[in-house]
Amino acid sequence: MSGGVDSSAAAALLRDEGHELVGFTMQLWNQRRHINVDENGDSLPSRCCSLDDVYDARRVAESLGFPFYVLNLERDFERDVVEPFVQSYLSGETPIPCVACNSRLKFASLDKMALSLGCEKVATGHYARVEFDESANRYRLFRGKNHWKDQTYFLWELTQEQLSRSLFPLGDMLKSEVRDIARGSNLYTAEKQESQEICFVPDGDYSGFIDRYLEHEERLDEMPAAGDIVNTRGEKIGEHTGIHRYTIGQRRGLGIAHEKPLYVVQIERLKNQIIAGQKEELDAFEFTAKGVNWVAFDEPSEPVRANVKIRYRHEPASATIHALPDNRARVVFDEPQAAITPGQATVWYRGDETVGGGWIEKRA
Repeated sequence: MSGGVDSSAAAALLRDEGHELVGFTMQLWNQRRHINVDENGDSLPSRCCSLDDVYDARRVAESLGFPFYVLNLERDFERDVVEPFVQSYLSGETPIPCVACNSRLKFASLDKMALSLGCEKVATGHYARVEFDESANRYRLFRGKNHWKDQTYFLWELTQEQLSRSLFPLGDMLKSEVRDIARGSNLYTAEKQESQEICFVPDGDYSGFIDRYLEHEERLDEMPAAGDIVNTRGEKIGEHTGIHRYTIGQRRGLGIAHEKPLYVVQIERLKNQIIAGQKEELDAFEFTAKGVNWVAFDEPSEPVRANVKIRYRHEPASATIHALPDNRARVVFDEPQAAITPGQATVWYRGDETVGGGWIEKRA
């Protein structure tokens, strides 16, 4: 239970269906560390997983009449989510920490807790669907009915064992229907607005968070140094203030006057360079992915045709996926795609079914 309307409505649905429920909220980020602050040094309120959200989740559980517990996972969260997020940016990538948080922390922890309590399923407010295919003896993961709210992009790392115990009551519902359920149950969270930012970076200033985090941890020696901005021919055209302040496709903030708009097309960590080019130079046909998880079937021996996402709001594009050794894959699009970004998740679909996914390693 995140303290939001989705998990609250999911709980109400399950209670009304007659299920016996136990509610859990995870305390993930210590707001008292004073890392998230504004220009005046005042603490910024978290958009998700805050102490207020814990309180809201508890109120919903009390209203619906089932026991509620808080799991303190602050150390695990920092080790498995925050630290990899920081290291990814320092390496010139643009990470998406919500995937790792869901699969490696939330579902893993809830799964263990559910088993210890004798619970049969782990239910969440995600907009996704899980079905068991008897003929294949396999659990399949499908997009939510509302594709705009679909959250399979954040769930592709779930294993067959985790999917076997996952329950997504909102998978066939629209957001408006979910709010109606919360209102009908008189839940405190019925009108609560949802978060669009990474929970531990409430202002969306990722490089600012990294600066403050490294300072707080007394690790300023890891702060990326200033360096050169070069064009695609390797000629210096400007200077950057640290590679963690830039991402593929970025246009603003380069500080370079040019006859045509310039974009970040590549980040070279080893050379400490930002490579800038024109919009068409962002396009690429293929990339490699690491940490691949095949959901719909085991690792294939033949190329797989699928529609491929390279970021959450990217419209899936037709591609051929070639499995590689060491849980890697090469993805080749039919048409070039813009701003393929290392560190982002790539998720593969056939219709509404999630075929699998991985982490974008580098574009070809």
